[in-house]
Amino acid sequence: QVQLVESGGGLVQAGGSLRLSCAASRSIFSINVMGWYRQAPGKQRELVAAIASGGSTNYADSVKGRFTISINNAKNTVYLQMNSLKPDDTAVYYCNAIRRGDYYWGQGTQVTVSS
Repeated sequence: QVQLVESGGGLVQAGGSLRLSCAASRSIFSINVMGWYRQAPGKQRELVAAIASGGSTNYADSVKGRFTISINNAKNTVYLQMNSLKPDDTAVYYCNAIRRGDYYWGQGTQVTVSS
């Protein structure tokens, strides 16, 4: 089992920045992939960014060059640094962990970008 607790969402103006944090209940080294997904009203949940245990990363085309995913192994925490935010980035952001084929989700944190 992996429990995930997100923080860092909020309201920001377009062009601003936010950093999301996701603390895992167990060592990041035991988790195969950690990532961030988002879901806007009326839309499907989509992958934003992911980082594998080996360090490789993957980003949605819509956030490349603006968002950065990173890990602090000592704190068992994954971050999503979001810069140059746009109103289209408004969504509930969910932390995700994949461990031994099982998916785990955080409770979600709201990000709202005003124009």
